[in-house]
Amino acid sequence: MKKVIAVILALTMVFALCACGKAGTTAASGTDSSGTTGTASTELNIFMWSDYISDDLIANFEKENNCTVNLSYMSDNADSVTKLTAGAGKDYDLIMTCDAYMESLIKGGYLEKLDLTKLPNATANINKTYWTGDNQNYCVPYLMNYIYVVYNTATCPIKITCYNDLINPAMKGQIGSIDGARNLFPIALIALGYDPNSTNETEIKAAYEWLQKYNANVVAYGSTQDNIVNGTVSCILTYDGNASWAMQQMGDKNTLTIAPFTSDPVQLGFDLYVIPKGATHQDLAYKFLNYICDPQVMAANLVKYPYSCPNDAAVAAASDTYRNDPAFNFNYKTNIFFQKDVGDALTIYDKYYQMLKVST
Repeated sequence: MKKVIAVILALTMVFALCACGKAGTTAASGTDSSGTTGTASTELNIFMWSDYISDDLIANFEKENNCTVNLSYMSDNADSVTKLTAGAGKDYDLIMTCDAYMESLIKGGYLEKLDLTKLPNATANINKTYWTGDNQNYCVPYLMNYIYVVYNTATCPIKITCYNDLINPAMKGQIGSIDGARNLFPIALIALGYDPNSTNETEIKAAYEWLQKYNANVVAYGSTQDNIVNGTVSCILTYDGNASWAMQQMGDKNTLTIAPFTSDPVQLGFDLYVIPKGATHQDLAYKFLNYICDPQVMAANLVKYPYSCPNDAAVAAASDTYRNDPAFNFNYKTNIFFQKDVGDALTIYDKYYQMLKVST
């Protein structure tokens, strides 16, 4: 157990990706820690990414359940892990994390095991391809993110067909990129012919050296969809939802396309809601999780946040605009990889990631 805790605490040092709201824990008197007896809770405290859930969804849930939802925001994935390993249940009822950390969080005993009988919308509507094994007992998938390359066919110096094209000297000053060790190192590992979840330090070091060449071509890290719309860059490594926004902004003059990879796989990641151990208002947490899995509720949420969605019924109920979005129209959806828990190798990734950031 000490090893598991040590590994998961190492997460707090790494992997910046992309606080905050009130996070009180007041509940109506008589509600116990499970939220299943006594007076119903009137307050729900959630820790998640900002700009990632519609105001209407929150307002409607509050109205239907006569409660207040307090949203607090994370700045990177390490934030949620820090809170979970520090006993977040005293402050939060739901926390958003990602699939890469679930194995350690479960083994560490930081999460409440779910009662799936309280989540009929989730069990009926979420595609089991994305919600299987032990994960199903501890989390509810919210949205998914393909991470792929988008480029402007009118301005990009070369056609992008694989990750190695991104280190072509012709691309110098042309790339905007999302950040984070577990987003960047996998593409380098794949480009070099290695497992994207490698735990071999020699391979991780080689990926670091590849990423130094990538760095030389990158103009900016972060949410760079604005940059490709305004022409600052001609290529971005980004999430599918960001690509969707950029293509919409281009309108009838859109010349953006998803790089047509034929061999290199792309990453598919998941943002998941978990109930931290000892959460105070679990009754409302369950209601919220079931509510967001309602097809009509999630379909409406996808209007503002058009990311890939694991809820098949919600996708079916979504607008034609969403289902026909060119940001989802690519032919390598079966050629994907998932982040895996890399255990003690997290410290190796962190070492080389910090070196990479110093050289940026």
